[in-house]
Amino acid sequence: MIPLLGPDPKAFPPVTSALSEPNGLLAAGGDLSVARLEAAYHHGIFPWYSEGDPILWWSPDPRILFTPERFHVSRSLAKWRRQGRYRVTVDTAFADVVDGCAAPRDREPGTWIVPAMRRAFLDLHAAGIAHSVEVWDGDELVGGVFGSRIGRAAFGESMFSHAPNASKFALAAILVDRAWGDIAFLDAQFSTEHLLSLGAEEYPRSVFVRWLAEAATESPGCGKT
Repeated sequence: MIPLLGPDPKAFPPVTSALSEPNGLLAAGGDLSVARLEAAYHHGIFPWYSEGDPILWWSPDPRILFTPERFHVSRSLAKWRRQGRYRVTVDTAFADVVDGCAAPRDREPGTWIVPAMRRAFLDLHAAGIAHSVEVWDGDELVGGVFGSRIGRAAFGESMFSHAPNASKFALAAILVDRAWGDIAFLDAQFSTEHLLSLGAEEYPRSVFVRWLAEAATESPGCGKT
């Protein structure tokens, strides 16, 4: 059994109590208010659930993180960046990026960005916590990333790509060009081969939580737009 969250938006179980199978499942219930989501991010916790299920809260171990110094810019991506193949903006089409990430994908019949999650991310954006990077080919939105930032800690929620290298362009904007400011890391939550190939690395949850406690209190400065 996992605990059910009560009305206090800041009250979460310790992340060390999360299940090992399924990896990181910590609690259920509560709501998706800005106050609760901000408190969750501060503790290294995030919501993830399917339509029709209760809200589920997670803190997996290990955690996968991008750091600016480890992000892998391939030769092809570096060439495309030098050529200015795409135009990159920040926070100019947040809702469109969320919708792009929520759209159906090959071999993925559903989406975890259910209507309630979409509304929650829009609320976080209005509160200045959630941000997006948009990648444009002319006037067409061809890729993007969205997530949240607290201090120098950034949390990537999802990305999409409708053109070659588009999502990688968005990641490079965050990690190389510092579009979200001088972040210490970008949390990618669960490990995948694709993320590892881009330079993300796995870290014990205890290390991540320690880094998070420090980074969340630091100022990232102003991002480049």
